[in-house]
Amino acid sequence: MSEQKSLLVELGTEELPVKALPGLAQAFFDGVITALEKRGIGFERGDAKPLYTPRRLAVLLPAVDVEQPEQKSEVLGPYLNIALDANGAPTKALEGFAAKAGIDWTALERTTDGKGERFVHRAVKPGARTADLLADIVREALAGMPIPKPMRWGAHEYAFARPVHWLVLLLGKDVVPAQVLGVTSDRMSRGHRFEHDKPVWINDPGDYVMALQGAKVLVDPDARRARIVAEVEKAAAQAGGSARITDDNLEQVVCLTEWPAAVLCSFESAFLAVPQEALIETMEINQKFFPVLSDGGKLTEHFIGIANIESQNVDEVRKGYERVIRPRFSDAKFFFDEDLKQGLVSMGDGLKTVTYQAKLGSVADKVARVAALAEAIAAQVGADPAQARRAAELAKNDLQSRMVNEFPELQGIAGRHYALAAGEPKEIALAIDEAYQPRFAGDDIALSPLGKVLAIAERLDTLAGGFAAGLKPTGNKDPFALRRNALGLARTVIESGFNLDLEELLSIALMNVQHALTDVQAREKIQLLHAAKKAGIKTSGGVLVSTTLRGSLGEELYDFILDRLRGYYADKGVPAAHFNAVAELKPASLYDFDTRLDAIGTFATLQEAEALAAANKRIGNILKKADIAIPHAVDRALLTDPAESALAEAVEAVLGETDEALHHHDYVTVLNHLARLRPQVDAFFDSVMVNADDPAVRANRLALLKRLADRFRAVAAIEHLST
Repeated sequence: MSEQKSLLVELGTEELPVKALPGLAQAFFDGVITALEKRGIGFERGDAKPLYTPRRLAVLLPAVDVEQPEQKSEVLGPYLNIALDANGAPTKALEGFAAKAGIDWTALERTTDGKGERFVHRAVKPGARTADLLADIVREALAGMPIPKPMRWGAHEYAFARPVHWLVLLLGKDVVPAQVLGVTSDRMSRGHRFEHDKPVWINDPGDYVMALQGAKVLVDPDARRARIVAEVEKAAAQAGGSARITDDNLEQVVCLTEWPAAVLCSFESAFLAVPQEALIETMEINQKFFPVLSDGGKLTEHFIGIANIESQNVDEVRKGYERVIRPRFSDAKFFFDEDLKQGLVSMGDGLKTVTYQAKLGSVADKVARVAALAEAIAAQVGADPAQARRAAELAKNDLQSRMVNEFPELQGIAGRHYALAAGEPKEIALAIDEAYQPRFAGDDIALSPLGKVLAIAERLDTLAGGFAAGLKPTGNKDPFALRRNALGLARTVIESGFNLDLEELLSIALMNVQHALTDVQAREKIQLLHAAKKAGIKTSGGVLVSTTLRGSLGEELYDFILDRLRGYYADKGVPAAHFNAVAELKPASLYDFDTRLDAIGTFATLQEAEALAAANKRIGNILKKADIAIPHAVDRALLTDPAESALAEAVEAVLGETDEALHHHDYVTVLNHLARLRPQVDAFFDSVMVNADDPAVRANRLALLKRLADRFRAVAAIEHLST
């Protein structure tokens, strides 16, 4: 086994981009690992991981081979009939090959392949020292890093994310000489910019983490993360509350600090009259502070800042944090107070002048369409149609508010506060907020019935409008977020248990959108209508064109939504075959789709599932090839084989037993009954020739198989389960 030593590579820079830092560190780490593997240099990774702070990227490996293994090479030469002449003397081709290899031709070996015997040069040379390869390894790792806009400094040709100031390159206790990005390697790292602004001697890679800790630098991001959480939670407890710590905010603070220290701060309680979401948004997004909440989840007048230094005068740091946040809070309070004076209803007047989309009219037009949809959906799911319409009519008004203009993320949230202030019922106010849920991947759907209705109606109109106006997503382009809206719609319907006819709702949404299309589209529709009349197709006031538009786009939209569901169910661990088995039937209701999928999952666990799926696949192929009309019923008088008689009797019994279950969408019961038919199905295919010479017998047997297949397909196309 080759001798091994620990390896440390540290690249010191000016402050790196906060959001890109973890990705840069991972790419640097992966690049070094890949470069070592590419050269055959063995190493022990152990629990090694990317180490980084705002000013450095580091790779620390506990054990790396000090040299490559022997390097074996094999170069194939000319075949014997080309290499040797009739007298066995070497030709110019062989002599040239030997000269290139640097040996006499008599020292070459021979090998045989499919075309015959040929000469080959095999060589073994000692592996290179790892120390001699490390400079290239580091350069290769840096060159492969994802830096969209590399920065240049000085008069150099090279570039990096930020200017580079130092390089530590140690293999064991030895410095590995290297020139990288204009700096020369040594063993001197750097401490904290303010707490320990001097070089830090690294004697051995194993000393690296502790040496920097002594210089007030926590180079391990996990250690910084744990320190921040502990200090924030301690400070919040001192204030009598609990800290709101989101993953995104925490990660950014980790990437902003080398030696984090929490500072408990406060602001005037008068600001708490402002919706807490606006204050939290300001604290987290603009200042990377951690709000302190009460036991009930309400914002208190306390927050926690994270300094990158253990200040000797914490009061001054606190005053600075409080001073920087006060103007933002004052602006938010001013916006809120002014919006309350205007009122939510009055805000809606301006929506008529705001274009939603050039081909689809104003935001006010969209509001009217969503209101009609919400009213119709509410009636189907047991919500109050009048409240649904009212909520939809108010839901976009806050887009005209000063608060949302300043804090776009508060759409709906601000509307909820303004609705309550205007005396609207709390159900309507909550629905205005919940209409935007789920707001992001993994977010919860709306909780209230009215919120669910509004969320569905809003997304239906967005999808219908997007497709009707020719804004279908292409590649990575999806300006109207139609993919996200499709998944949000599907999730809300399924997770709410709403048994809605999606095809019907899409048709209504498309019909409503059609009326909003611009004059150009209107003229195109009239032209289509005239063309239909000339062709002798019956029309009625443009209904034909409407149906054409709704039909084709409706199918596209349905398939588009199903495509979003494919990923949704894959994340839940549902096999693709199960999804395809249900998707082929295209159930009108997504909730029904989900119910069928659950049933398929249960059926697939049965011992009989595989055989019946294969049989169903076979039946489908037989029926596709049928060249005669298949009767609807089975004629018992034509059942001549005991196996087909047994199957016919069993099928009719199962049909009778499953009619009610099918009517109530109890698909598990239906499939459980069908699973009992396996013995009769197996016996049928073992002894019965479906394509009998007698046409009547053949048609009768096809009718029997079709009745069985139709009952399976009343649930799903189970042939997809056949491997």
